[in-house]
Amino acid sequence: MAETKDDIEVAEKSNKTAKLLIAVIAVLLLAVIGLGAFMLLGSGGGDEPASEQTETAGKKPPIYFSIEDPFIVNFSEQSNDQVRYMQVKMKVMARSQAIIDSVKVHLPAIQHELLMLLYSQNYDDLQSSEGTQALQEACRQTINQILQSESSLEGELEAVYFTSFIMQ
Repeated sequence: MAETKDDIEVAEKSNKTAKLLIAVIAVLLLAVIGLGAFMLLGSGGGDEPASEQTETAGKKPPIYFSIEDPFIVNFSEQSNDQVRYMQVKMKVMARSQAIIDSVKVHLPAIQHELLMLLYSQNYDDLQSSEGTQALQEACRQTINQILQSESSLEGELEAVYFTSFIMQ
């Protein structure tokens, strides 16, 4: 019986050693896989992502300005004698405080030009998302034209966002 007991202990020791060996191999395998993933994703894999990282590092954070008064437009002539309205609220975004300050200074001229732009729109064209995006881009271009003609700033607005867009 003593021999059986010794055999069992030997079997238990080899079983524990095998489990420990499997655990160590699994940890090393995970470490190698993690290191490979880090090298592949972390280093960027080439020159192009490194240049993207330097561009984003040099980019200033966005600055937003809300044009408080909503723009309200009547489409009565275009809508077959039905009363149609559009109300738009918007914010502008730039990466320079000087541009935002210029928007504030020239806000009356900007509001006037944007109202003229909105009055010239076709109600049916604005029903689609493409029409709305085209209007958004036209608003950005209109504001940038005013800023360029009225001030000598470097840079321009990057985006115009419609925070409210209602058509009835």
